Amino acid sequence: MDHFEYRDGVLHAEDVPLPAIAQAVGTPVYVYARATLTRHARVFRDALAVLPRVKIAFAVKSNPNLAVLRVLAAEGYGADVVSGGELERALAAGMAADGIVFSGVGKTEAEMRRALEAGIGQFNLESEEEGLELAALGASMGTVAPAALRVNPDVDAGTHGKISTGKAENKFGVPFDRAGAIYARLAETPGIAMRGLALHIGSQLAKLEPLEQAFTKVGGLMRAIRAAGHAVTHMDLGGGVGVPYREGEVFPQPADYAAMVERVTRDWDVTLMFEPGRVITGNTGVLVTRVVRVKEGASHPWVVVDAAMNDLARPALYDAWHDFAAVTPDGERFTANIVGPICESSDTFAMARDIDRVTRGDLAVFRTAGAYGATMANTYNSRPLVPEVMVDEGRWAVVADRIDPATILAAERVPDFLKG
Repeated sequence: MDHFEYRDGVLHAEDVPLPAIAQAVGTPVYVYARATLTRHARVFRDALAVLPRVKIAFAVKSNPNLAVLRVLAAEGYGADVVSGGELERALAAGMAADGIVFSGVGKTEAEMRRALEAGIGQFNLESEEEGLELAALGASMGTVAPAALRVNPDVDAGTHGKISTGKAENKFGVPFDRAGAIYARLAETPGIAMRGLALHIGSQLAKLEPLEQAFTKVGGLMRAIRAAGHAVTHMDLGGGVGVPYREGEVFPQPADYAAMVERVTRDWDVTLMFEPGRVITGNTGVLVTRVVRVKEGASHPWVVVDAAMNDLARPALYDAWHDFAAVTPDGERFTANIVGPICESSDTFAMARDIDRVTRGDLAVFRTAGAYGATMANTYNSRPLVPEVMVDEGRWAVVADRIDPATILAAERVPDFLKG
């Protein structure tokens, strides 16, 4: 469920007509519905109430907007971060430091030092080498770094190859057959406190079976580590549950996911940690765009919109589907290709798709754009950086400015040796 609905023939975000936002802010623009964000956060959190001890760390990479993080902080969410920048965002949003988990394969010494100074709750180690570096840093600072070892369970998530992270050929985590020995060595290293295991096999999973397979496999490893005399008090199960991007798609509900986790982990006696991202924010946002023109094509007309692959990269990167809908549809439909203005053939949102008939100047939206949308935006072709808006019932506010080419240009310099 989301809060983007037609009223009197006009698409609204909660109680605000989208044309009002487009007129004031311009297009393209991301629009988030606070009511949807809050609802999804509560549904996921409440589903996990069947588990005895739970901590939830929102995957900041999916939507790092400060206003979004502030809403989730108020709902009791921590943060899963993968960079120093995301760490600072989580702290600025009011997320408790001890609720922050630092993931990612390339943590630098400076990032780890800052995280230790902030007092974050857990580092998810991606290698033994990283663990030894963190331990040395912790010892030099007179502190002990709480850590979990990320394991690669070699389970195929059944998702797009670009967002699969749990197969042996992926860069994430340590090989499953070496994890026990690595954990044991790190557990004996001063400056670090090993407290558990972590895994994350991929994003946008449509079935629970791969997750259950991975959890069961890592649960066996947990028991072996305990049998060897080492403590395991936390198990980080990552995220990955998908959301429907097109009508008719069915994905596991949070309650189904929680029931599976409860069944697999009921005898683990640990604090379970989760890192949801897309399942919380995916349906909270749309990308509003305006039709530049409709031009004749060889087979189908080309609908050229002012949003582009630099604003919403998922279709170009993954051939991802986003529903396209007119803001004020007239009931007519046609088959068309939807593209942006960037000088790349990959700047294509859809080909030969049945859509609302639109013409020059019409407003339209790409739906389910609240995750991996604005966060992946860039300024290719010297285009502006797309703005973001949050709606709360009948009011709204710009929560990220449009950064225009002049502002970007002002940050560049011509060196003296190039001046005439």
